[in-house]
Amino acid sequence: MTDFDTVVMTRRSVRQYLPTPVPEDVLTKVLNAAQQTPSNCNTQPWQVHILSGDVKDAFSKTITTAFDAGQDTMDFSFAVADYDTDAQARARAQGAAYYQALGIAREDFDERRDAVRRNLSFFGAPHVALLFAPSVGDNVRVAADLGMYAQTFLLSLTANGLAGVPQTMLGSYAEQARTLLGLPEGMKLLFGISFGYPDTDAPAAQYRIDRIPASKSVFYHSSLTSA
Repeated sequence: MTDFDTVVMTRRSVRQYLPTPVPEDVLTKVLNAAQQTPSNCNTQPWQVHILSGDVKDAFSKTITTAFDAGQDTMDFSFAVADYDTDAQARARAQGAAYYQALGIAREDFDERRDAVRRNLSFFGAPHVALLFAPSVGDNVRVAADLGMYAQTFLLSLTANGLAGVPQTMLGSYAEQARTLLGLPEGMKLLFGISFGYPDTDAPAAQYRIDRIPASKSVFYHSSLTSA
């Protein structure tokens, strides 16, 4: 078993995969580990739909058509412009590093659009997990539970020689996903994770993004000052 620190430090959001399917026993091991995720009051609200083969291809075709027609059906809003300036700068840096790794010039808008569309074919991954949960209240708590599940799932993939990439963009096609899978309207799609064996020779699987130091995000509080 790989030690925890190694798993955390080597996990990457890989954007190019080999077509090799993940064996059933390996996938079962990954999912059993992910099922140990904590949740609010042990509600375990996640419903994970894993698409492979013809179903995955059908979903890709459907959402690519929707993307080209501008038909988003998001259950949860997302816009980088809603973040503060520091977060926006980090998002821009990530995008710049990705396009640079692919050799796409800043002014080449057609190539950039094609790169965005690769989200909709799951970067060549043989599997994609769509993370749903029932609508509960303002949905903040269930979304947090899905986030914790996703991180456990991603780390479990890494520990088993696999890779995954969380894709907010897949959450833009919630209604299309529900229709394909026969799910009720009340089951909300947060995002998807494409996963499989990484194509380690591809530029899209090699680029790296640094994290800000923990000191920028963590604040210690140990005593109260007297009035």
